[in-house]
Amino acid sequence: MGYGLGVFLVALGLILALAVQDSFDAVDLTTAGWILALAGVLVIALTAVQANRSRRSTAVTQHSDGTETVAERRTDPPRSI
Repeated sequence: MGYGLGVFLVALGLILALAVQDSFDAVDLTTAGWILALAGVLVIALTAVQANRSRRSTAVTQHSDGTETVAERRTDPPRSI
């Protein structure tokens, strides 16, 4: 999955929902188009969330003189190919 699949689903869905006037007995192409468009938006949103997720850890060290040292580390998850 990725942005390309999401954009493809949105485009196909909007074409079916807004531009196609044909109809079949068992399939409402307008409803199917809106479903595909919403699925495409969902794929784009999930791809964006997955691409931006990361982990943060903070370590605070207190020294004997009363000072503190704060160390922050951010690790990105491994990318799948």
